[in-house]
Amino acid sequence: MKHWFLAVLAVLTLVFTLTLSAAAPAAPAPKPKPAPAAAAAAEPHPEIRDAIASLQRARDHLNHAAHDFGGHRVDAIGAIDQAIAQLRICLKYDR
Repeated sequence: MKHWFLAVLAVLTLVFTLTLSAAAPAAPAPKPKPAPAAAAAAEPHPEIRDAIASLQRARDHLNHAAHDFGGHRVDAIGAIDQAIAQLRICLKYDR
């Protein structure tokens, strides 16, 4: 008799626990944090500015290179200057 009572109690506890967890509403999803307005307004295209900075560093490295790489260093520096000019034009068109 004692084991029967414990078995029924265990089943009722399990049913109650499952029912309670199924009936409880889920926690609301956290709201996404809005981007800071000042940062978004100050810099709408940080990737372009980063690309310009990277190209300027590459040009600086090439300007201080040990040799001319068969004449290709001068061509590469010219291509970098053209790329920087194009990126600056991109920034002007965004205004």
